[in-house]
Amino acid sequence: MAVEGNIKLSTICYHCGDKVEDTPYILEEHTFCCLGCQTVYQILHENNMQSYYRYNTHPGKSQNSDKQDLSYLEEPNIISKLVDYQDEQIAIITFYIPAIQCSSCIWLLENLYKLNAAVKSSKVDFMKKQASITFNKQELSLRALVELLQDIGYEPKITLQDVIKEGKKINQNGLIAKITVAGFCFGNSMMISFPDYFGMGAFEREYASFFGYMNLAFGIPVLIYSASDYFKSAWNSLRQKRLNLDVPLALGVLVLFLRSAIEIITQTGPGFMDTLCSLVFFILIGKWVQQRTYYHISFERDYRSYFPVAVTVLEEDKEIPRQISDLNIGDRILIRNNEIIPADAILLKGTASVDFSFVTGESKPVEKVLGEVVYAGGRQIGGAIELEVVKAVSQSYLTRLWNNESFKSYEKKFDTFVGYISKYFTIVLVSIAVLALGFWFFNGQADKAWGAFTAVLIIACPCALALSSPFTLSAALSIFDKNKLYIKNTSAIEQMAAIDTVVFDKTGTITSPTASAMYFEGELTPIEKNILFSICRNSNHPLSREILKWLGDCQLLPISNYQETVGKGQSAEYVDYSVALGSSSFVGVAKKVEGTAVYVKINEYIKGVFTLEQSWRPGLNEIVQSLKNEDYKLHLISGDNERRAEALKLIFPAESSLLFNQAPADKLARIEQWQSEKYKVCMLGDGLNDAGALRKADLGIAVSDDINNFSPGCDAILDGESFEKLPAFFNFSKDAVKVIKMSFMISLLYNVIGISFAVQGTMSPLFAAILMPISTVTIISFTSLMTRWYGKKRGLI
Repeated sequence: MAVEGNIKLSTICYHCGDKVEDTPYILEEHTFCCLGCQTVYQILHENNMQSYYRYNTHPGKSQNSDKQDLSYLEEPNIISKLVDYQDEQIAIITFYIPAIQCSSCIWLLENLYKLNAAVKSSKVDFMKKQASITFNKQELSLRALVELLQDIGYEPKITLQDVIKEGKKINQNGLIAKITVAGFCFGNSMMISFPDYFGMGAFEREYASFFGYMNLAFGIPVLIYSASDYFKSAWNSLRQKRLNLDVPLALGVLVLFLRSAIEIITQTGPGFMDTLCSLVFFILIGKWVQQRTYYHISFERDYRSYFPVAVTVLEEDKEIPRQISDLNIGDRILIRNNEIIPADAILLKGTASVDFSFVTGESKPVEKVLGEVVYAGGRQIGGAIELEVVKAVSQSYLTRLWNNESFKSYEKKFDTFVGYISKYFTIVLVSIAVLALGFWFFNGQADKAWGAFTAVLIIACPCALALSSPFTLSAALSIFDKNKLYIKNTSAIEQMAAIDTVVFDKTGTITSPTASAMYFEGELTPIEKNILFSICRNSNHPLSREILKWLGDCQLLPISNYQETVGKGQSAEYVDYSVALGSSSFVGVAKKVEGTAVYVKINEYIKGVFTLEQSWRPGLNEIVQSLKNEDYKLHLISGDNERRAEALKLIFPAESSLLFNQAPADKLARIEQWQSEKYKVCMLGDGLNDAGALRKADLGIAVSDDINNFSPGCDAILDGESFEKLPAFFNFSKDAVKVIKMSFMISLLYNVIGISFAVQGTMSPLFAAILMPISTVTIISFTSLMTRWYGKKRGLI
């Protein structure tokens, strides 16, 4: 009993923060509202995960509710519809978890592996309240994983519909309710305050006290409910010993309320409750406009923007290119060597050896048998395969695959600049407000002192500073999209603006696949043509596509042992035929033909050679000259021979490096060399042979025409039709950075002018409250209009 007497019982649950109503549960001098919360604490404590409570006070979710039956998660059919990917060992699933609310939630969910070793990794997207979890399904079932999440208070929302998209939809119901309350109180408080503004008669003076208490009654719900988010944000910021942009705002609202309440209660004045209600009403309106605008200029755009290239659909024995956005369940698709599988599908024909390294991180190819499901995101290694689509193209999944941070990391210098400015902005703002308060107070003008203090905190608009960069860049993204340059994210735009060196690949990049002619020197029998057709059909290399055009309609044969060596050639077998086609070194020919050549070797005999007379893309000379005039360093790296070097020397500047016979590893090494010389390098390639160079470059752009050249390592996909706009794209990225800087200047100028009036104590807090959302709308409008104006100037709109 003596021990119990020393324990100071808390009335708040240590885990979830709920009030302890009945007999409390006590463990290690901590009080819990229920056995569930105590159990979660015990689980975390036993696994040395007490850090969960370090980041936030009472971060957990109450465990008082009943748990649902999860037996349905043992059904294989249901599991297959829920998971993003699974093989014999590994499964990946993305949960929508509404309980994610703070940094402690992120910390706990990303440390699930400490609670169960079968969890290999977990990543949390705080804004979308999503957790992507990779786990060993042999050691941990899907049901057990969900039960684990339930046990620690993070029950996922599971439906067989697209719950992820539901979770991502903008939900402003709570905000609208707060605006409604603030608006109602504002209107009534303003009506009651009219006699103060226009002069009181004898009748009004009799009820002045009553009107004051009515105003106080209207101010309380606005303070407690409508402005609650700002107080929560400011409090969390102060607890973490940081100052965010909501601190001065919350401080201004609190001071305004306290000052008004004191005046009303002591009968020394009418207070400013109408101003308080209007302030909260207008800043919430500004927040609503900001969220709506931010939602419509969305960062995660439609997957059609990311994948403009076609997938080959098989209809009545014909191969028809179709946009991935038009792919339907039940479509039969052809996936060639090195192509990405765009949707979950069943293997119908061919030998599937799929590289899921973009999904799982494991580079070992996974063999699939006929009738087995092949998951989206894998890359086929080997011969062409035919699949039947069983699940619609997943926007969120393929987007997440491309945006995988392991492929590229950026120095977000403009975002860092915003954060840097914001941090000191709050400190300076609060300091100015306190100095203004002290100045007028010590000069015996208490009314001006409090008026200046509140006006300074209100008039200085931190939102304008925070909005300039994201709104400018997101508006730029939409303009790039419309011109068929599909950029991964806003950071890539900033990187594009910093580029000073542009490196081109040759085949399929500066040459046009639609304006070239293939010739064959030699003789092929009908059966040999059929074999070549069956081999080239497996590859998405531009030369293979040209050979297929030359061959025309041929019979598809069941070849075996197909292999493609990137940048070299292909080989396969059919009955007693052993075939290789590719470069001279690949097939073992000493004598080289001038130009781009593909040798054909059948059963140790050279049957002939394909030569390609390629035409440059329209406007190539003008593009190069324009980039040269903008002081870009220009280079060319090609895997082909130097037959057309003289023609290229007439196009490229004399100081340009024109490098031929470069293997993929050579291209990568050259990019690294230029980067070591402090150049910011942009690489334009075809997305296959140049995958390593695209990933290594500061900006990697995959040029695509009508084939699937998607590469998760690239930063952008450029439709071949828009190749002529390349100089305009580079100039427009610099224009976007200019708009950011101009919007910074406008917001800073606005704050300087506003504060200069506010410190004099002559500006009404109501007037300051109206100006604040106006400044936010001004910045949003300015960035959108200026970005569009620059887009028109560059011919992109």
